[in-house]
Amino acid sequence: MGKISKYDIAYKGLKEGKHKFEYQINDTFFELIEGSLVQKANIAAVVTLEKRSTMLILLFEIEGTVELTCDRCLENYDQPIKQKAELFVKFGEEKYEDGDDIYWISPEEYHLNIAQLLYEYTVLSIPVKHIHPDNKEGNSTCNTEMIEQIKKYSIIEKEENPDQRWEVLKKLENNN
Repeated sequence: MGKISKYDIAYKGLKEGKHKFEYQINDTFFELIEGSLVQKANIAAVVTLEKRSTMLILLFEIEGTVELTCDRCLENYDQPIKQKAELFVKFGEEKYEDGDDIYWISPEEYHLNIAQLLYEYTVLSIPVKHIHPDNKEGNSTCNTEMIEQIKKYSIIEKEENPDQRWEVLKKLENNN
């Protein structure tokens, strides 16, 4: 828990206004997060905290790369990521359901740990499909040997006796 305290922001002693915090997020950060979906990364995160008398506003700017396994060729590659997010931190004894971008903390708190927030915003910036990015010419950068093996062993079947009811429906579709 001691290493994760590096992501604490002690806001009680700060003057009202904007304050900038910079973090370099790499493999050791993701080792601290239990059950992390990311193992290797090189990310720069800038967190701008705007302290007001009634609340805090956090602006997260995350940019870098995470290592993923390609869904197509199963080779590891570096996926560029970029994320901007804004979070409002309000003070109150009870937590209210105001939305995803509002976070409630006790008025007695003096610091805010943003490690989990940095992790969540990083994971949210990862695309659903993990596929090698195309090169400058627009060609896939996947492992060509693996793609050839997939094509070689793929089974494409055509129905020999298609259901005749579908043929009638296809005729209707062609008329429109």
